[in-house]
Amino acid sequence: MKLFLVLLSFLAALSTAPDSNSPYAVPALRRQYQQAAADEQAGRRFHQLLSAYTDRDAVVLAYKAASEAIMAKHTGGLFDKMDRVKAASKQFDAAVALAPQHPEVRFLRFTIESNLPGFLGASKHVDEDRAFLVQVAMKHPRSGLDAESFDVMRDFLLAHSHVTGEEAAQLKRM
Repeated sequence: MKLFLVLLSFLAALSTAPDSNSPYAVPALRRQYQQAAADEQAGRRFHQLLSAYTDRDAVVLAYKAASEAIMAKHTGGLFDKMDRVKAASKQFDAAVALAPQHPEVRFLRFTIESNLPGFLGASKHVDEDRAFLVQVAMKHPRSGLDAESFDVMRDFLLAHSHVTGEEAAQLKRM
């Protein structure tokens, strides 16, 4: 029965995942996210694309939440920034509710929350997500992440000192 449920979940995920020609294909979103985080115009294009997304794929919803958080960086007033952060948080909650064990969904939330100023009180999941991501990374290549996702996640954890010395040594060997 358990195998049946796992297979059913896998088939459901395949049927809702955007195909490779879709503007919402995950490999394309990954590249756009990295560009959006570094460049305001790319961030605006990324946000515009994802604002139009209405389906319920957890990974795409997590990228949509990340695009909202990126726009907070480029928004004028403090209240507008806070509104964007709150909207991103709600979108991340929806994405995680759909796929709580999906490493990419949790990684996106972690990358955003770990970069928010602490006084905002919007970084509620940093410790939980960090522990989850380290656990997933240590299982690689049986982590459920493709090589590109693993490399991005590992590099982020290492570059931003989100791991202990022992964890860093293990991740560097992978």
